[in-house]
Parts: sequence; C-alpha cells; structure tokens
Amino acid sequence: MKNTATSLKRRRHTPMPAFDRLPAELRAWLHQAALPWSAASALRLWQRALHDHGGDTGAARARLTRAEACLIARDAARIWGPGHPAARRQAATPGAHPLAASATE
Repeated sequence: MKNTATSLKRRRHTPMPAFDRLPAELRAWLHQAALPWSAASALRLWQRALHDHGGDTGAARARLTRAEACLIARDAARIWGPGHPAARRQAATPGAHPLAASATE
C-alpha cells in the first residue's frame, strides 16, 4: 500500500545524477532525512543556509533539520489531525514558513 496522503510532488525524472553532484555534507544529511527531498530543493535551502551563516555547515545542517521538522508537522496535522504531537509543534509557530530562517538565527 502506498502512502498517497502526502503533499510531496511525484518525481518525473531520474534523480541520481543531480544527487551525485550535491556537496558531500548535504548528501550525508539527506541520507538520514525523514522526507524524500529533491536534490534541487535541498541544494537551494543548503546554499541559503550557508549564505546566512557565513559558510557554517553545522548551522546549515541544523537549518535543514528544522525545516524538515516543520514540513513533517504540517503534513502530520493534515494527515493525522491537529492532536498529533508533531502537529502541535507546528501550531506553536502559526504562519511560519517551513523553509524560512528562524527568528533565532
């Protein structure tokens, strides 16, 4: 049975060549990621995070982790309802864009 209750888009191409061109630290982060990030969206957020943090790869990884948590929370509320623990975390920051920089950065 497939999980069709996700807001993620379906792939229409082979993603491996783009994945292979990603920086090694970003590929390592994607390896442990819970969501199936596209190479393009992961690279876009990675580059923005590196720019915002003066090239600090640790801060960039943390930014991707926070963005992923927000995306999971958004989907959790829609799929399992507002009472799901992940959905409650998202409710704590209403209107926050999941890929935007946090106020503490």
